[in-house]
Amino acid sequence: MQKDGRVLYLTEAKEENQYWNIPIANTTCLLLGTGTSITQAAMRMLAQAGVLVGFCGGGGTPLLMANEIEWLTPQSEYRPTEYMQGWMQFWFDDSKRLQAAKQFQQARIEFLQQVWSRDRDLKSEGFSSDDPSIKSALDNAINRIKHCTRVSELLNTEAQLTKWLYKLAATRTEYGDFTRTHEAEDTANAFLNHGNYLAYGLAATTLWVLGIPHGFAVMHGKTRRGALVFDIADLVKDTLILPWAFICAKENSSEQEFRQQCLQNFTQHKALDFMFEQVKQVSLGE
Repeated sequence: MQKDGRVLYLTEAKEENQYWNIPIANTTCLLLGTGTSITQAAMRMLAQAGVLVGFCGGGGTPLLMANEIEWLTPQSEYRPTEYMQGWMQFWFDDSKRLQAAKQFQQARIEFLQQVWSRDRDLKSEGFSSDDPSIKSALDNAINRIKHCTRVSELLNTEAQLTKWLYKLAATRTEYGDFTRTHEAEDTANAFLNHGNYLAYGLAATTLWVLGIPHGFAVMHGKTRRGALVFDIADLVKDTLILPWAFICAKENSSEQEFRQQCLQNFTQHKALDFMFEQVKQVSLGE
């Protein structure tokens, strides 16, 4: 709400109401979670300050593909466009688009190597990038990515690595036979679906804040409106979602417990920061 020329967050309690001031001049994006409402006066002030406002699921993570997200973009002539323009400069060139896709895939593996080498909880469950078999598989994937000449080859390389990681996770957690199905017939598949939606939410937030339309994908199907969201979500899915889906399934965790674990992982390993960094680098040709 707007009060005394400021935008405030209000919580209503039985005894007294509590207010928190939102520093809109230093705010880029405001995500309104489940059960939140906003006044027209507050929206007017946020728009004047150039703040992006979005409605999302709990924990600041929209569930793309489960719910349509409502995004409110300030109609300002002064909103920066450098990242969208940078993206357009290479996107129409097939070779440059392939190079961008390869850059994302290499960053994805490097992120996995980094996180799995230092996360104590993952290492205790057998997910360590120092493990000879894991190191060999990742090194092989990086080598194959470098030699890909078409997006179809890159998609195949990605699919093979992810399939191998599924098998690894099922073995390390003693989950038993596992087949990836999106119908979520078992707990691990259900958790993978849920966790992936959370990653899609982070990716969507990254792209909206930087002003890059979701349709300009570099790897996944260009005919799908949100395909670029899938490209960006891939940066963290195998690292932070895949192993925990199996670990939480083994521990008989509830869906809410798994969700909290994923959100904690995103914060601990700065997943959103990493997505912003990678998208900026690719769009600016760094």
